[in-house]
Parts: sequence; C-alpha cells; structure tokens
Amino acid sequence: MSAASLSFSVCRQYIEASTVGIRPAYRHFPVISCKLPSVSRIYQSGTLCIQLPAKEKSRRPSTRPNIQMTLVDETFGRGKVIITPSEILAYDLVQGPLVRWSYIADKSVPCPPTAVLLHGILGSRKNWGIFARRLAKEFPNWQFLLVDLRCHGDSASIAKTGPHTVASAALDVLKLLGHLRVTPRVIIGHSFGGKVALSMVEQAAKPLARPVRVWVLDATPGKVRAGRDEDDHPAELIKFLNAFPNEVVSKREVISALVCEGFSNDVAQWIVTNLRQINPSNSSSGFSWKFNLDGIAEMYESYEDTNLWDVVEDLPRGVHVNFLKAERSLHRWALGDLQRIHAAEEQASQEAGGVEMHVLEDAGHWVHADNPDGLFRILSFSFEGL
Repeated sequence: MSAASLSFSVCRQYIEASTVGIRPAYRHFPVISCKLPSVSRIYQSGTLCIQLPAKEKSRRPSTRPNIQMTLVDETFGRGKVIITPSEILAYDLVQGPLVRWSYIADKSVPCPPTAVLLHGILGSRKNWGIFARRLAKEFPNWQFLLVDLRCHGDSASIAKTGPHTVASAALDVLKLLGHLRVTPRVIIGHSFGGKVALSMVEQAAKPLARPVRVWVLDATPGKVRAGRDEDDHPAELIKFLNAFPNEVVSKREVISALVCEGFSNDVAQWIVTNLRQINPSNSSSGFSWKFNLDGIAEMYESYEDTNLWDVVEDLPRGVHVNFLKAERSLHRWALGDLQRIHAAEEQASQEAGGVEMHVLEDAGHWVHADNPDGLFRILSFSFEGL
C-alpha cells in the first residue's frame, strides 16, 4: 500500500464520505485541514471519495465539488480494504499564495519554509487562525502548521495513552511532522505550547539539519509561578470546569457561571469556544465540551513541574530560542528566571545557536489577542530573507 501512487480528479456526483477534510477555506490562503479519519466508501477500483465539509447549512445548493482520490494499486481490486483510525494530531496547514506543495504530491517538490504554531492549555489550533493567515499574506512563500495538541480540540477524540505530559505532547507533534515529511524553520509555542516547543528541541536529532528558530511566548523553561491573586489561574479554571456538567444548555450559561466564580469575561468568552453543539442540525440542542479535561489537568500539572533549563543552557547547534514576556503576564517572571535567560543569552552568543529575550508591551498572557500588531512585528524577522 505504501507504494501506491496518488492521483486526483473531481467527483461530479455526490458520494458520501466522512474522513479527511481537504479544503481551500480561504481564497488566497488555502487551508488543508486534517481530522480523525473514519471508515470511508472505497470501491473495488480503489477509488476513495472524500466529501468537502460544509461549514454551515445554506439555502443555496452547494457548488463545491468533491475531491476524488484514486489509489492506483492493483491489490485494491482483489481484497478487502481496511482503514484504521489514525493517531496523527488534527491540524490546519495555512499556505501562502505562492506555495505549491502537498505532502501527498510528488516527493521531488521541495517543502516550502514551514512554521509550527502551538496553542496553550485549554486552547486549540483555531486560536492561531487569524494570526497565521496574516503571516501567510505577509510572507507568501511560507506555510503555517496549526496543531491541536493531545486532549484538545479535534485531537481530543484520539485515544492517546498517558502519561499526558509536555514531553508526550512534543513527541506527538514530532510524529506529525514526520508524517507530513516537514522540517520546520520556525516553531512558535504559547504558554504550555512554549514548553512543548522546547521539548521538541530536546527530543529531536542533534545537531539539527538546518537552523531553527523557537519562540516561547510568555512561559519560562522551569517552574511555573502563579500571578497575582486577581489573575485568572489555569489550575483553578480546570478545577472549576471539572465540576461543570459535561453538557450545557447554552454558552451564555457557562459564561455567567465563570464570571460569577470570579474569572474574567475575556477568559469566559474564550473558554466557550471549546463547546460544540451536540446536534448541529438542531439549533435548540445543547452543547458539550470538545476537550479531554482529565488529560488536560495532567498536562497542566506537567507544565508547572517540567524543567527544560538544560535545553536552553546547552542548545543544539543551529537552534535559536527567543523568549517573549508579556508586559502584564499572567505568570510571575521571577528575577532569577530573567537573569538565567540573560546568562544563557550571553553564553549562546558565542556559539552557532542563540538565546534572546523580548518584552511585548501592552499585552497580558494572551499575547496574540491582546497585542497582535506588536507580536507580529517581533516575530516577523524570523520569516524574512527566505
């Protein structure tokens, strides 16, 4: 099966399938979206038809064609084909308008410069959607891989075995990169995702095949320290959500409960993006959570305790790590942490790698929402010159 070649044509007739969504979601920024595969209809000729998912129902008939993917392999016509669920994380691939590449296309076509964007605890790849499309517009020869980490978003339904840790989340992303045959030039991780990025460096081959810039957004390599008493604390938020019903009548109900408990309205509005309608065809049906909260609780505990200072202070050749501190950070950046980062910065400046420290003004912990323009300016130099 691995030797089978792939060809594409357009299905003019409706053929039902519910596997992988491959969709040009935006006119100028094509998005290849991968979710959990399930059993599809495969004919003896070896033709697998994939229906492009519609975002919502419309009164107008859909003119969007289906994509027909033909696996050219004689063995398909002689025996039964079994498709098993994949353990590959759910992702979106946002490509600049000049990118002409697919991992299932001709292997001789070189992979374009790629950046990986990782969300934090209780987030999803959708958190980076607007920002990634802005990057794709500004840097049209780049592509941006947005990932749902284990227990989050569309990856929550994957049966991932524990322990649910920073290291296991990083290994998941490395496996996805191997599956796509992509070697990223840039890795950007926010909060928990920042430690995942550092763990990816720790687990990858050393020295790396090409220079890689790693951005750790509002997270330190070591022990996580909570902020002021009036700040929203992720551990308390996870505990509160664990006591909440698995199904709710409305998003407004959740927002009201969170605000009454003392969480900010911004956090409450963000959390309900993790709710999905139980029955999309019935607008009056309730909502359920997308994420695996038990697994997330274990991941956050690992985030607090994981120590990756050794990675920062002994970087593999070719790696450049950039720390970004939000001016109004949710977490306390201890003086000792800042001094240790600056010491690593001085040491790494004499080697092929490097460590740098940045401060994003007028931003709290949610840097890509609080000050997207400032974050864009700081990150932009990582994509210039390629």
